[in-house]
Amino acid sequence: MGSGNGRKHRWIISFGRSSSAVSKDPPREFLCPVTGSLMAEPVVVSSGQTFERVSAQVCKDLGFSPTLDDGSRPDFTALIPNLALERTILNWCEKSGSQPPRAPDYFSVERVVRSKIAAEDGEKEEEEEPRDEIRASERELLNGVAENPPLIFSHAVSAVGPRVNHFYSSSSEESVVVAASPETPLPLTTRPSCFSPWSSSEITESQTLGIAPNPEEENLLAKLESSELSDQEQGALLLRKITRTKEESRDSLCTPRMIDALKPLLASRHDTVQVNAVASLVNLSLENGNKVKIVRSGVVPLLIDVLKGGFSEAQEHAAGALFSLALEDENKMAIGVLGALPPLLHALRSESERTRHDSALALYNLTLVQSNRIKLVRLNAVPALLAMVKARNLVNRVLLTLCNLAACVEGRSAMLDANAVGILFELLRGKEVESEATRENCVAALSAISQGSMRFKGLARDAKAVEALREVEEKGTDRAREKARRLMEMMRGREQDEEEDPDRLVPLESGGFNRTRYRFSGLGSDGRNLYGANSTEF
Repeated sequence: MGSGNGRKHRWIISFGRSSSAVSKDPPREFLCPVTGSLMAEPVVVSSGQTFERVSAQVCKDLGFSPTLDDGSRPDFTALIPNLALERTILNWCEKSGSQPPRAPDYFSVERVVRSKIAAEDGEKEEEEEPRDEIRASERELLNGVAENPPLIFSHAVSAVGPRVNHFYSSSSEESVVVAASPETPLPLTTRPSCFSPWSSSEITESQTLGIAPNPEEENLLAKLESSELSDQEQGALLLRKITRTKEESRDSLCTPRMIDALKPLLASRHDTVQVNAVASLVNLSLENGNKVKIVRSGVVPLLIDVLKGGFSEAQEHAAGALFSLALEDENKMAIGVLGALPPLLHALRSESERTRHDSALALYNLTLVQSNRIKLVRLNAVPALLAMVKARNLVNRVLLTLCNLAACVEGRSAMLDANAVGILFELLRGKEVESEATRENCVAALSAISQGSMRFKGLARDAKAVEALREVEEKGTDRAREKARRLMEMMRGREQDEEEDPDRLVPLESGGFNRTRYRFSGLGSDGRNLYGANSTEF
């Protein structure tokens, strides 16, 4: 329809469900795994799962770790409020007409937990009887291998031996692609190609099937669990060497007992022990199927402690470990909830180049989920990241994180307040733009900031944006030229039909944006790596 002034009006149709369509049955993720009741105070535990606070506290007090539906056993070391889920549950209650949940009584939950303990003790007694058939857990384990065969990747693994000039951490180049410009590599991480559903509890069960212990593993464990410093040093160094040179060992050696043996060594006051222990953990994390197991084992808080105050080389590996673990989508929220964002942000100012680079890549991967974007914005990260862009420090990596932050309302507002428009246009006009990939991602960040902003047009005009965008239209890549053209048309006041923009950020009902159609330089239209995996080894 048209109006008297000749301007075109756009009809906006909402396809959201009405409140009457909300199911009376709560979603499964709203229920506590222990009590099966709607959670009033959900908390995320160290291993990443969510429980009712009282249930988690009871399990922690009784030293009980229940076996969950996926076969995993949670770690209740840390309990962190899951405020986002709590709000979501309350919204569901309001829409469905249900009563908001009340926190259960401690003693009633204790009775439930004690009954579960008794039930598991009874099952253990039954399992001691010999059986010839293949157990369900073993069959699932074999099916998991058949459905998810291991893929071959070229990884940069941690080197063993004296440092020469500069030591590069083990996981820094995992799943990193090379930018369009061969002169300046632009690191971009992609979704892990495969995920093995194995859990630590399944491995524990397989060890009880009568399988002969691995002599190599037993030898390593004897040294790592020894109280003698010399044994610990030898064990950590040997494990690091084995997991570096034998890729197949990363899967077989990533057992609950091995990870538990490494935990106290991560806090060692002896640099050789701590460095080799963290490096071993990084090498184990290079196996995609190990990433979730390692996070659920409760190692992340220890890695954060190393990043905060460990030995310099150990900090490099801790940053690399967090980056490697953050590549798995299932780990992203848990790592953020466990407090990794502040030390990673601080590590961007580290004296170690490798620590800075891996921390930046970890932040990029973690901010692919909405909850971590909001956390990082509230940490006042935007001014710090823009200051790095202005100082031409880690520009390529920082631009990726800024693009992620611009996908949420809080991020765009913070970037507009921190003069991101002026800083990014200054970068575009500068002669020192490192590569076409840098130029393209800079335009992508500006395009993301402009979404739904009434302030962007005036700020861009003040920053003399037209001159910089015209240069991009003349010299940039095809995608950069297209984005620059749209920005210029927006600044001229021309309204664009939304369907003409295949790269736009699509608003979601949750208030976030869909990133599946929003591409950075280095990825194809289907999100695949256009340039292959990094094959450098150190």
